[in-house]
Amino acid sequence: MKKINILTCVNQSSLESYIKKANSYSMLSIEEEKILTERLHYNGDLLAAKKLILSHLRFVVHISRNYSGYGLQRADLIQEGNVGLMKAVKRFNPAIGVRLVSFAVHWIKAEIHEYVLRNWRIVKVATTKAQRKLFFNLRKAKKKLGWFNQYEVDMLAKSLGVTSKDVREMESRMSAKDMAFDFNSEEDKHKNNAILYLKDKTSDFADTIEEDNWDIHATDKLSAALSNLDLRSQEIIRSRWLRYDNKSTLKELAKKYGISAERIRQLEKNAMKKIRFAVES
Repeated sequence: MKKINILTCVNQSSLESYIKKANSYSMLSIEEEKILTERLHYNGDLLAAKKLILSHLRFVVHISRNYSGYGLQRADLIQEGNVGLMKAVKRFNPAIGVRLVSFAVHWIKAEIHEYVLRNWRIVKVATTKAQRKLFFNLRKAKKKLGWFNQYEVDMLAKSLGVTSKDVREMESRMSAKDMAFDFNSEEDKHKNNAILYLKDKTSDFADTIEEDNWDIHATDKLSAALSNLDLRSQEIIRSRWLRYDNKSTLKELAKKYGISAERIRQLEKNAMKKIRFAVES
């Protein structure tokens, strides 16, 4: 499929005008989307591709809002997200039985993630899957909490499956000033220059993101597993594990539901077992 040039308008006009234009394109009904995706997938219809892309620009604009805290131009974030949208439209198979937007979210976020990591620092702050996950979760948490105390570091490390040292190191990297890219003197050659830490261009970051899938599939499974629990078990899991702060204790939940703390612990254990089975299956 040829690349459809819809990105230049982001830079040629004001951001406000672009967003207004993106929101002006009508959303597609399920039937309209099915017809267009089949025309593209089976016949290579570029007009269908264009209609699919234009009707989903509003979703890219919406997703880009979540990345406003990185000091990057929103127009650039939108442009990168549009690249992901076009990749999603090209790869979408209507036979899988889901809406295009559900499939495209991964590709949109993947392109924006790559752009953020590429431009956040000259010295790359996140290179492994665990570091990338830590980077984005840490940025989200620091908007609310600022610098972490030791308890918060330990809790974040536990929830993300990394060590407390990893959290402190990433927090330090994110708060550090940018380093000079090159060196101008013989003495500088022995210092920690950013040029020594540039990413290996032989690696394909997009393929890595696609493989990791940014845990979207697991998140969807988690949501589905939660919805299959009874309301009391759902509330116990949310109160004990899914809140950023003010997490409930066993005693607090026992008092709320009029049962023993041990019974709350049993309900929590059974719910976690069901969730784990659903996510891993």
